[in-house]
Amino acid sequence: QVQLVESGGGLVQAGASLRLSCAASERTFSNNFMGWFRQASGKERTFVGAISWNNGYTYYADAVKGRFTISRDNAKNTVYLQLNSLKFEDTAVYYCAAGRRNSAVADAYDYWGQGTQVTVSS
Repeated sequence: QVQLVESGGGLVQAGASLRLSCAASERTFSNNFMGWFRQASGKERTFVGAISWNNGYTYYADAVKGRFTISRDNAKNTVYLQLNSLKFEDTAVYYCAAGRRNSAVADAYDYWGQGTQVTVSS
């Protein structure tokens, strides 16, 4: 059972930056891909981006492309989500997830963290 722990959320002003972290208890074939999702209050969970542990390949949702960056530290079993130029509409609970295939669909991921709140004031 892979455990994921997110950290780094907070309250910031529009235009600011934050870095979220997601520490995984282990890396196996069952969690070769790490995804980030977010869920705003009253809305569905949506894909933000994903990264492969093996080769670092990343891809992003159009809404965050150019502003958010995902990276990984294999030695620490940790992935990061750097959020730059934050907007009010980025306010949401951010979740990291782990799965065995590359996907923008939440159902493709088997393990989820508890989420971390990001609030952007306008």
